[in-house]
Amino acid sequence: MTGKRTINKAACKRLAGEVRAELGLEPMDALDPWQLAELYGVRVVALGTLPLNHAIREHFHYVRPHVFSGALLPHRTGAVIVENDAHPLARRRSTMGHEMAHVIGEHKFGTSLVNERGCRTADKVQEDEAAEISGELLIPFEAAKRLARRKATDDEVALRFGVSLELARWRMNATGARIIAQRAANYRRAAGN
Repeated sequence: MTGKRTINKAACKRLAGEVRAELGLEPMDALDPWQLAELYGVRVVALGTLPLNHAIREHFHYVRPHVFSGALLPHRTGAVIVENDAHPLARRRSTMGHEMAHVIGEHKFGTSLVNERGCRTADKVQEDEAAEISGELLIPFEAAKRLARRKATDDEVALRFGVSLELARWRMNATGARIIAQRAANYRRAAGN
């Protein structure tokens, strides 16, 4: 019997925690994903610095910037990340975190970014795992719990970690931090504390 491949969220959390520790980060410290790339020897190239035709650059910077955030590409014996430098810094941090999650997750990838129909190819399990690892890299579970106990808003979380409001909201919901904080408060109230 073959089972559906799924990610191990606990393993993703541990791996991200080990990487943050390598960088000397505490749970409430913001991650600099470019520093992480440097630590792992991954070169980062801004899309705007590539020798592209002006029309191509304009397309990805201004006409349809949402179609390309970044990509991890094989290069010699390592990898390079191409990032869309037209995006806001918070979005770029998320992109970098995600691409570096593929690196630290030791994900395998082919040399093709699109299939024969021109559609982007990606391994769903690896993408889900990279999302979990990058989420934990950028806003650790422990930080989410602390901020939930302090009743921090999604805006405050985003500002503290330099990420988008959407990422902050996702992490505060996906970690269950606010539910945990509410249950603890309910328990303290019921116990008379």
